[in-house]
Amino acid sequence: MIFPKKILNLSLIIMSIGIFIFFLFFRKNSESSLNDLPQNSSSELHEELSPILVRVVPARRGELVIKLKSLGETVTDRRIVLKAEVSGIIRTLRVKEGQQVKKGELLIELDDREYRLELRRIEALRLKYLSELFLEKKFAAPEKGLSPSEVQKINQAQKDYKKATYLHSKNIISKEEFDKAKMNYEFVLIETGRKKEEIRAASLTQAEVDLEIARMKLERTRIKAPFAGVISNIRVCPQEFVGVGSELFMLVDIHKIKVEARVLESEIGKMKVGQKVDLRFSSYPSQVFKGNVKTISPIVNPGDKTCKVIIDLRNPKEEIKPGMHAEVKIAAEIYRDRLLIPQEAVLVRAGRTLVFVVKEGFAKWRYIEVGLENEDYAEVLNGIREDEIVITDGHFTLAHDTRVEVVK
Repeated sequence: MIFPKKILNLSLIIMSIGIFIFFLFFRKNSESSLNDLPQNSSSELHEELSPILVRVVPARRGELVIKLKSLGETVTDRRIVLKAEVSGIIRTLRVKEGQQVKKGELLIELDDREYRLELRRIEALRLKYLSELFLEKKFAAPEKGLSPSEVQKINQAQKDYKKATYLHSKNIISKEEFDKAKMNYEFVLIETGRKKEEIRAASLTQAEVDLEIARMKLERTRIKAPFAGVISNIRVCPQEFVGVGSELFMLVDIHKIKVEARVLESEIGKMKVGQKVDLRFSSYPSQVFKGNVKTISPIVNPGDKTCKVIIDLRNPKEEIKPGMHAEVKIAAEIYRDRLLIPQEAVLVRAGRTLVFVVKEGFAKWRYIEVGLENEDYAEVLNGIREDEIVITDGHFTLAHDTRVEVVK
């Protein structure tokens, strides 16, 4: 039993000596490795201590604008469906979908042969009545005088006839009603012996009215743009027959666009006509369009408790189309002469708000109290002074008194 114990003790002594020799050898190699380091090791260590690159801005006094956010949709007041005012076959269709047209530009021509013939017929009839009236006056025999009752009767019939002529020209009364007034007038003239000259004059008047109507119908075979705009939703094609009232296409003026936005009832008191508005559209994500509040509805929608706000938006390049959805930001409140810093400068550490300012090449940690804010700026109530340089980029990992270098 004693022999194994001696062997164990001897083994432990040998292991201890081996471990001692190993540590001596490792220490020697380590010292040798340090002596063999390249010359630029010191420069690498220096680089770790180089200044941190940062971007800065000065704290400035200015206006802080609080904006209300809403969603809106673009609309236009000048949008009409052009319809045929006379019937006929489309001889020429001069427009295509999406085409921009000027005011007064010819858009459609209907076959006008029938209307030209009607105009010539009425012109000839008018000349006939005019010549007959001239001859009647030239060779008429002296007429006996009329009694007061006959004069009154003629005047009343003539008045009714003139009124009926006007109403018929405006399509207010039917042809039957007009003919009735005309026949009554002629009957009175016959009854009083004054038929010839007066009937000729009345017939001439009617011919002149018919002539004007014929000219209008002929003119309406040439359909022109009532205002400048864009053609859309074309519903006809060449050689197609269209009747009175047939829808041809839509004309939309998109030079001036309006945006209809909804503002919460609780915020409507901050709204005023003329306030500036920023608008963004998904089609142009990097572009901000400018508008102004035009009208504020006095009525609150009972469903969502919002008011409609109409915003004027100039659209000279016609980029914005009716029906587009917009992100609306309305400048509702303006606070003047406030000490402002960019939101990028503000940090929160351990639940406290702070910024870093630059002093003689070092970053200095400053706790601040923030007042009003918007998306871009924060108002500083205390903690820094006007014109102090605050860090806006490169400061997330900074510590107090870190060396920094400002990137311009």
